[in-house]
Amino acid sequence: MDPSRNTIPPYYDYPSNVEQSAQLPLGSPNLYLTYPSPISPPRDFLGHQFQAQSPPMTSHAPSPQESEATEEDDTTTVISLSTVFHPGAHTVEPDTTFITSDMVLFYVHSQVLRGTSPHAFRRVFEAHRDLDKNTPTREAPSNPSRSDELIHVPDTSAVLNVILHMLYGTSSAQHSPSFEILTTAVNQMPYYDLVPKNHIVPRTPLYDLLLTHAPLFPLQLYTLAAHHDLQELAVATSSHLLSYPLSNLPEEAVDRMGALYLKRLLCLHLDRFNALKQILLSPPHPHPATRQCSFQDQKKLTRAWALVSAYLAWDARPGMWSLSG
Repeated sequence: MDPSRNTIPPYYDYPSNVEQSAQLPLGSPNLYLTYPSPISPPRDFLGHQFQAQSPPMTSHAPSPQESEATEEDDTTTVISLSTVFHPGAHTVEPDTTFITSDMVLFYVHSQVLRGTSPHAFRRVFEAHRDLDKNTPTREAPSNPSRSDELIHVPDTSAVLNVILHMLYGTSSAQHSPSFEILTTAVNQMPYYDLVPKNHIVPRTPLYDLLLTHAPLFPLQLYTLAAHHDLQELAVATSSHLLSYPLSNLPEEAVDRMGALYLKRLLCLHLDRFNALKQILLSPPHPHPATRQCSFQDQKKLTRAWALVSAYLAWDARPGMWSLSG
């Protein structure tokens, strides 16, 4: 076997009385398994940290070179696994293994990826096949039904976790991804041959998760939705931009959202402003004269209404107003 290839090491059986000491941080999307470097990780990857058995004792005293090598081999290696996409997490055994830039393994099903999007991860798979062409042939894996090859992806585990949850139709909210992580995941979808507007639609987990950030990041979310033509998400987010001064729009955001969605945002403000003026400038309807309110009183009220409403309509803007006495 060529040591230069990134492959999943063979599996070893462990006794039933091994020490289990792995701790999973609350809300962490990854699972960390610690094991001595010469021994490969356990078979099932169920989330426990195992202490490997000591190697068999030799009948001869080790040489100084062997002792030095043994000390170097005692270094600890950390294996990181996704807590959702790991062997045994689903009834069907996974056949594809991704490894992220921060060295986290994701075990997924190629049939699920192709079923959700026929061209999902095509660029990554093609790059992996091109690498195979330049690599010498190695021994066949002992379990032919399961691939032992690691397919590299350039993003972190947090970003890939959001994308895979979207393809599986599940929510990544349990891992509490930040808005920056969600934004990066959506922007990286075209790299993995995924069209965001085909997957981020109303009543889907990722759509709902993005919309929860609208009150805190309205402009950023609207720009993201506009850039990827997510019309429903842009419309739902635009209501949080009514009080935003359009004169302060960053040039980068204007370029990224494009002319169409910029015009829609401008028209939204103008239409709301015109509707407000129409409401304010319409005086109260007259009513039959009474002892308390004659026609002369109604005319005075109409003139006063017109004066005050014109003053308000001139400077009125959507948003919160503070009244000073």
